[in-house]
Amino acid sequence: MGGEIVVRPAADEDWAGLWPLWHAVVAAGETYPYDPETTSEAGRAMWFAPPPAYTWVAVAPNGGIVGTYQLKPNQLKLGDHVANAGFMVDPELRGQGVGRRLGEHCLNAARELGYRAMQFNAVVTTNTASLQLWRSLGFIIVGTVPRGFRHAVHGEVDMHIMHRFL
Repeated sequence: MGGEIVVRPAADEDWAGLWPLWHAVVAAGETYPYDPETTSEAGRAMWFAPPPAYTWVAVAPNGGIVGTYQLKPNQLKLGDHVANAGFMVDPELRGQGVGRRLGEHCLNAARELGYRAMQFNAVVTTNTASLQLWRSLGFIIVGTVPRGFRHAVHGEVDMHIMHRFL
């Protein structure tokens, strides 16, 4: 991808540009457990949740939104020192460094917000690019949920729980 991608906090007016990407990822039924028929309004409510959740967008030089992530506590109260995050990249731009840029930004943002670790609860095992990225950023698999995800193409597949200290 030519030019510098800027990662910045999402603004309310970003949803119109983010929705096509968000919908494409969710509707594919390959990486997110959300209902593939989630409406724009319901998606916005989930992805633009109020603090302590925070959402960022990756913006291409042409102003288009090419990726996003949401960062929030993995648990409440006594577990809120561990972050959780979800990531989405424009399906047409996968493999071009957008996910890595978002992942690195997220790790830094989590540190700045005072988190001590990060945990991903549902990394689908068929999402090999994601698994490779998270391993390269220091995550390890700490558990596996057998047949925990109903993949649109492959049926029931495993999900990994991944973790790293910050």
